Amino acid sequence: MSSTDEDDEEVGLPALPHGTKNYMTPQCYRRMLDEREHLVRVERPEMANVVAWAASNGDRSENGDYLYGKRRLREIDRRIRFLSKRIDTAEVVDPATRPATDQIFFGATVTYEDEKGEEHTIRIVGIDEADASVGDVSWISPIARVFLKAHEGDTVALPTPSGLQHLEIVEVKYC
Repeated sequence: MSSTDEDDEEVGLPALPHGTKNYMTPQCYRRMLDEREHLVRVERPEMANVVAWAASNGDRSENGDYLYGKRRLREIDRRIRFLSKRIDTAEVVDPATRPATDQIFFGATVTYEDEKGEEHTIRIVGIDEADASVGDVSWISPIARVFLKAHEGDTVALPTPSGLQHLEIVEVKYC
């Protein structure tokens, strides 16, 4: 395992599957750039000053400020490496610029109906911006994969632990 894969795991995010593109929306890309900039220009210099001050106080082996500061610096550096890797490999896709279509691609907001007749809406986003609690699912998730390239009006089969679920695509939007 490479150190960058370890960085991914240590910050609590999955590594990108080998050979896949790192699609993300412009909002996610901007958020990652802003976070990296803040870490580099604000948090890291402040923590380096704390570590330097704590080191000047003498015995480092029992110096809580020094030990915490060094650990926090490592965490900041790890996060900077992670963000840099994701930013460098980003394929930014703006769903708002996609020509009108009823076919599902990255960035689509999909409303579908399950077998019980209940409607659900999801948005297909990048791995770094997925948040199921608000309906944002990664483009590599099982539900997104069954929807990709399907059209409004199609019915797709989603494999689940309890068997196949048939989902009817009600609406496809890009915004």
